[in-house]
Amino acid sequence: MSSSRHVPVMLQRCLDLLAPALQRPGAVVVDCTLGLGGHSEALLTQFPEARLVALDRDKEALRLSGERLAPYGERATLVHAVYDELPDVLARLGIARVQGVLFDLGVSSMQLDEADRGFAYAQDAPLDMRMDQTTGISAAEVLNTYPPGELVRILRAYGEEKQAKRIVAAVVRERAKEPFSNSARLVELIRDALPQAAKRTGGNPAKRTFQALRIEVNGELSVLERAIPGAVSALAVGGRIAVLSYHSLEDRLVKQVFAAGAANTAPPGLPVVPEQYQPRLKLLTRGAELPTEEEIAENRRAAPARLRGAERIRESIE
Repeated sequence: MSSSRHVPVMLQRCLDLLAPALQRPGAVVVDCTLGLGGHSEALLTQFPEARLVALDRDKEALRLSGERLAPYGERATLVHAVYDELPDVLARLGIARVQGVLFDLGVSSMQLDEADRGFAYAQDAPLDMRMDQTTGISAAEVLNTYPPGELVRILRAYGEEKQAKRIVAAVVRERAKEPFSNSARLVELIRDALPQAAKRTGGNPAKRTFQALRIEVNGELSVLERAIPGAVSALAVGGRIAVLSYHSLEDRLVKQVFAAGAANTAPPGLPVVPEQYQPRLKLLTRGAELPTEEEIAENRRAAPARLRGAERIRESIE
């Protein structure tokens, strides 16, 4: 499989955001979502003095990226880990602080393109959706075993699916006849369950349900809730973090962590703000930055991307 088909999203903008922190000799940058290694390769190329630590929970991604990044030798350290494990990974490697952190959230191109992983709704495949296929429960198990109320909650919360009740009613009816195993049957069920008006907007009608199942199977939001604060804590003063999100739930979470870090937490009315109340972060993006129309035309997967960046400007005083 060629890595050339994988076009990293908003690549130059990510590099520009991180650049001021990574041009110093001995800088360490963490790619928390290695995938096929497009961002990592660019980081190693653009910042020849930097050392890379890259994480992925997907063993196949690590294998393929390992081949791609082999020319960089000891400058690249690849680790099989989920990104909320970053503090533990750095501790094991003896790295106290890092100068840069990059997150490219969502599903990697490889996972979408490998039919048998079950992430894509456009082709029939086993309903798996686990990013790490060595652990956890599959999307089929979620569909076949979760109580109806829990399925409705997941579709609403993680897929922002307004028709969650209709879809779940159909799932419960169908799973009683035969458990779900493949994606095509689920896609067809969703098409049949939705009212005509709902099918006319927003692309494939199965998209929101598949997103919700993927987030549930991989615990993506709970992992992210731990991962972003952990990454901010790992930054040295002057270090920078860039996060690419692909849906509003992820982006909202990143926004909240960055906003809290950039806030003055002093009680109102103090004539001078003591150090412990001063902001720890400086925001580097005005809101979330979007990909350009040219980039979306070249790479349709960039369309929903939202990029936020921040710089660590002081130590926390606990």
